[in-house]
Amino acid sequence: MVNFADRMDNIRASDVRELLKLTARPEIISFAGGLPAPELFPVEDLKAAMDAVMDECGTAALQYGVTEGPKHLREQIAERLEAKNNIHTDADHLILTAGSQQGLDFIGKLFLNPGDVVVLESPSYLGAINAFKQYQPNFVEVPTDENGIIMEELDRVLATTENVKLIYVIPDFQNPSGRTMPLERRKQFMEIINKYEIPTIEDNPYGDLRFKGEFLPALRSMDTKDLIIYFGTFSKILSPGFRMGWINASHEVVEKVNLIMQASALQTPTINALVISKYLDMFDIDAHVEKIRAVYKRRCQLMIDTMRAEFPPEAKFTDPDGGLFTWVELPDYIDTRELAPKAMAQNVAYVPGSGFYPSGTTRNCMRLNYSNATDERIVEGIKRLGKVLREALA
Repeated sequence: MVNFADRMDNIRASDVRELLKLTARPEIISFAGGLPAPELFPVEDLKAAMDAVMDECGTAALQYGVTEGPKHLREQIAERLEAKNNIHTDADHLILTAGSQQGLDFIGKLFLNPGDVVVLESPSYLGAINAFKQYQPNFVEVPTDENGIIMEELDRVLATTENVKLIYVIPDFQNPSGRTMPLERRKQFMEIINKYEIPTIEDNPYGDLRFKGEFLPALRSMDTKDLIIYFGTFSKILSPGFRMGWINASHEVVEKVNLIMQASALQTPTINALVISKYLDMFDIDAHVEKIRAVYKRRCQLMIDTMRAEFPPEAKFTDPDGGLFTWVELPDYIDTRELAPKAMAQNVAYVPGSGFYPSGTTRNCMRLNYSNATDERIVEGIKRLGKVLREALA
């Protein structure tokens, strides 16, 4: 028997990644993955940007580059962070990563020893849970309501829990719940963070995708003690295939992540970074994002309206103002993992909710994605899923 490291005992396959193998079948109506709409990828514009890069600096694009990523792209990101999120920063406080997922792994490696405590929302992003698990921490889940993490509970947890090394939150259109932390609660959150001085990941992959209400300031924009480690990505607004995200944080954190990157991957791909940078120079990404918002707004509303018509009254679900997901809660006696094969028998897929809780004890929820399916498949898929739910609750 192969003698693997102890940390491998905690590593399990991602529910989402395993489901994507099944949902590749064309007959499956999938609400499972957090996939952007492929018809919205700016293929021709990216082709033009690629051609320009190869014509202007082809040999440099194909060569090794600096670990933190091309400076011009980091400057472009810094300008966008200031314009969109009111985050006053510069290229030296940014490092590019292979999507946010690699960044989560790096921050786990940077902060966590076995037995350290990670505090997060309940539920929370299963990719972050899986990234941190390999460093063998203990998780403490903080209850949430319709406005996100409950501040009194967070304060209580931090006051009574030893060895908290890291907090992880998604303030905008949270994965999996779709909920958004309102402004007053963001202010309260920062007061608590400053009180206990705990490094905090603000993961914001969906912030640009607001299609209802007003944009809210990032936690990082309120940060007076350099405690917020801000994550962003091009995966949801340009293309996930580039695997291009970034971390914006204090000099100390960025320098340490740079060392981890050097040992792990040397750098993010030079050509990907240069193509994205050239795209930002040549085209209006904000106009492109507006097209995405319009489609996601329609699909979200269509899914919610169809759920109201087709789901049993016992099924409660969120009505998000942006992002990619809605979250369904069923009566406690329903186990959505056991229900999933029945949905698959109707050629409909979703992500069972238990993976979004480190404890795995909450089993009556499911996450549904509305960004990737066409209008027709949304309606048909929700009708089929409604039938499965009504039969389970009968």
